[in-house]
Parts: sequence; structure tokens; C-alpha cells
Amino acid sequence: MSRYDPLGTFLKQQPAERVPISFGEIEGILGVSLPRSKRYPAWWSNNPSNNPMTKVWLEAGFVTEQVNPEAGRLTFRRIRAGGKAAARGDGAAWLGRLRAKMAGSVQVQPGWDLTNPTGEVWDAERE
Repeated sequence: MSRYDPLGTFLKQQPAERVPISFGEIEGILGVSLPRSKRYPAWWSNNPSNNPMTKVWLEAGFVTEQVNPEAGRLTFRRIRAGGKAAARGDGAAWLGRLRAKMAGSVQVQPGWDLTNPTGEVWDAERE
């Protein structure tokens, strides 16, 4: 169990789409102090490889917004109802889901060379 898991549990229990919260309230939920890097907006980014706590809020179905390190506040915004979809910052997972959904939707006839020019002249080439 990660020391940040209580935040994920807290977020999953919230009925609201947006959860405004202070750094102090987060520390109260966790029972530990946040690292000094909390004062940098990048620490609160939604990149899943950012830090262990980022993964916790993403897995709970939230992203951070309105991060204000000077005021010690931010807002968590729900992006899903917990469990399946990845956050916006997880491009690889999103692309994988897109490819899976599109699989078989485009078919190329046998013997067709996609690299062979068609002979069409595009407007940009006419100038």
C-alpha cells in the first residue's frame, strides 16, 4: 500500500465532479507532510510518470486543475468514474485504446501499394 493511497480512497468517495482542496487538507488525509516539491506546479501535473501520488489521483479518476502553490490550493476534477479510462496525460494508453477500437476498420485490397502516387494534384502543389 502506497502512503498516498488514502488520497485515492478519499477522491473515489467524493460525489462532486470538482473537489477544491488545500495542501493542508491533503496532508490531513494522508497523515504525512507533502514533499517540499509541492510548491512547484510541475509536481501537480497529470503526467502518470511524474510522481507516485499522481498515479493515485489518476487511478481514482481525477486530474488536477487550478493549481496555486502560493495559496496552497488546487482542484481535482473527475474525468471518469474510476477504473478504466486513462487521464489525458497518458497518451500511450489512449492511443492503444484507439487502435484497438479501430482495428479492422480500414482494409487495403491485396496488391494495392499505398506508397504509389495516384497522379492527383493537390491545390497546394498548383501554386
